[in-house]
Amino acid sequence: MKKFLGFLLIAILAVTLAACGGESSSNEDTSGDSTDDNNGSEATETAETPESLVMGFVPSQDSDTIADTVEPLADRLSEELGVEVEGKVMTDYSALIEAMGANEVQIGFIPAFAYVLANEQYGVDVQLKSVRHGSGTYKAQYVVRADSGIESLEDLEGKIWAYPDAASTSGFLFPAAQLMGEFDIASAEALQTEFFSEGVAAGGHDSAAIAVYDGDADVATTFDDVRTTLTEDYPDMEEKLKILGYTSEIPNDTISTVKELDEELVTKINETFLSFNEDEEMIQIMNDVYSWDAIEEAEDAEYDVVRDTYSKLKDSISLD
Repeated sequence: MKKFLGFLLIAILAVTLAACGGESSSNEDTSGDSTDDNNGSEATETAETPESLVMGFVPSQDSDTIADTVEPLADRLSEELGVEVEGKVMTDYSALIEAMGANEVQIGFIPAFAYVLANEQYGVDVQLKSVRHGSGTYKAQYVVRADSGIESLEDLEGKIWAYPDAASTSGFLFPAAQLMGEFDIASAEALQTEFFSEGVAAGGHDSAAIAVYDGDADVATTFDDVRTTLTEDYPDMEEKLKILGYTSEIPNDTISTVKELDEELVTKINETFLSFNEDEEMIQIMNDVYSWDAIEEAEDAEYDVVRDTYSKLKDSISLD
């Protein structure tokens, strides 16, 4: 079945646009507002130290594998924070964003685009970010079968596109924006129905790549390099799939928290995660889950490039 932008992203955009008169960032300056003092008091009153915390993850691989892998991470956090911590695998980024907006998940492992949406809609705050191969940024890639005859982005016209999730930064946002700009495509809907013959939400980066491997799609857009994470089950993955091209640099994925958490607890959460840099076992868990090599502090302004890309894509979408 053809996927337009995906009901998921349309719903997200509808909520975002409806809320555009509200707070667009948790760090937004509200000087000049006559209710500043009251707002500050309310923020203090609503901040809480809960009896338990939920960490939310979205599959980049098999859901059961992630659930099993993060259990020791949750146990260590429980020990360090003195609060029970549960790891929960969500169905997709939209579900994680909504769960954080409802304060059902307090700590989210979310990529750049999902963070921007969560921050804009619910005041979710970025705390930390991943480091991979010594860098705080990465690129999205286009992968196709080596025997496909596809040699350029132009050759993708009329083909089937597999992407992980419509709220995926590397899997959807940056590739969509790049293709729309390069080929003068008016909307994300047109990209999926007029440039591509079909767009398919595969449910994960690995699933998108496997769809190309199996011949169910012609191109997948994923993080760089998803193929290396699949060679255990698909030994010839790197031989069968080739990289067609890359997008521009993208800020790495985040560890973000809901606005309801007490500042002291947030500080302790950050310190605990940062301490994992000196803990080989914990960093190995982070690597097993999302290929993180280290964790470092992050600032909201680092994600402005994602906001700018999102703005260009959002402006091209008709919600009529």
